[in-house]
Amino acid sequence: MSAPALPPLSLYVHLPWCVRKCPYCDFNSHQRPALLPEVAYTRALLADLDQDLPQAQGRPLESIFFGGGTPSLFSAAAIAAILDGVRARLPLASDCEITLETNPGSAEFDRFEGYLAAGVNRLSFGVQSFDDAMLKRLGRIHDGSQALRAFELARAAGVDNINLDLMYGLPTQTPKGALQDLEQALLLAPEHLSHYQLTLEPQTVFARYPPQDLPDEDALENILDACQARLLETGFEQYEVSAYARPGRRSRHNLNYWQYGDYIGIGAGAHAKWTEASDGRVHRQAKQRTPTLYLQSAGTPSSRVDERQIDPSELPFEFMLNALRLREGFDDSVFTARTGLELVRDPGYQRALADGLIERQHGSSRASDLGYRFLNDTLTRFLPAERLSAAFVRN
Repeated sequence: MSAPALPPLSLYVHLPWCVRKCPYCDFNSHQRPALLPEVAYTRALLADLDQDLPQAQGRPLESIFFGGGTPSLFSAAAIAAILDGVRARLPLASDCEITLETNPGSAEFDRFEGYLAAGVNRLSFGVQSFDDAMLKRLGRIHDGSQALRAFELARAAGVDNINLDLMYGLPTQTPKGALQDLEQALLLAPEHLSHYQLTLEPQTVFARYPPQDLPDEDALENILDACQARLLETGFEQYEVSAYARPGRRSRHNLNYWQYGDYIGIGAGAHAKWTEASDGRVHRQAKQRTPTLYLQSAGTPSSRVDERQIDPSELPFEFMLNALRLREGFDDSVFTARTGLELVRDPGYQRALADGLIERQHGSSRASDLGYRFLNDTLTRFLPAERLSAAFVRN
């Protein structure tokens, strides 16, 4: 395997606390303590980053993403302190995209102004629905009017790049109901929409006590078809399985994931992936998940609970797991640049081509309509033989 050129680099910052854990959520989120340890956690994040600086290998950060939890529980001063610390340690691209996730139930005008002043230039609102009954079933702490107000406050503060998270496949939801949710989102004119299906993830309340009135497969397909058609006719581009954007407003941070770029991950439970400049080997890493243990160990080797080098035999699957989510696919040269391998020599790629699951034209590859519809099946073509029999890949 030849050493590939280093890919772009991003930074993920995990802020793990939220007001209340939602019953469908399988993220590493925890109910906030009575006193949020902003100062201690900020120091821990920067100590964590100090330890991971060698992963940057001289590259500037193309994007920064504050995820959670509910990052907007942190004050603007805390977010500014984190970003100032990042800037003191790593160069930022001149057009670095800096996203902060926020909950409509914790939205304040002054904070939005403060986040902008700190350098945040993109917000992502976890709206999920504008229907009060649906929001109550989902365990959300906001209602529809608060979601609308939060968006208005962000716009008034000067935020000109906003994503809305919107769920479909909710209990009792019909295509008409899903479209009503979508129409309300479209009236707000966001730059980006993440439109994804409610799924019952393991280890969640909904997995233990599943709602009995979820739409069936036929209803889900009808909902998705109706919503996709409406989004496309209003000028949104579907560029990934659940991501839609106005022209020029695709999420650069998520694109870096999907194009198998590198990223540093700091914070409780944060993950990282980076490429060694010397030999092209790809590494993955995870941090302590529990906030208390993370605060105790950040900046020390014990904060790293999982470090491994990816075997070259797994690189095709790792790459495709991300890149085939993109509707437009990828340039074949990107596969070689990210993995050091030749695409046309990969047996999984040849199987997927032969089965009509991938299309190749003018040096680019993408999932066919069939392959995109059955993406899990497409991805199994790239699994190493020893993993194929036990494969299950989640969309």
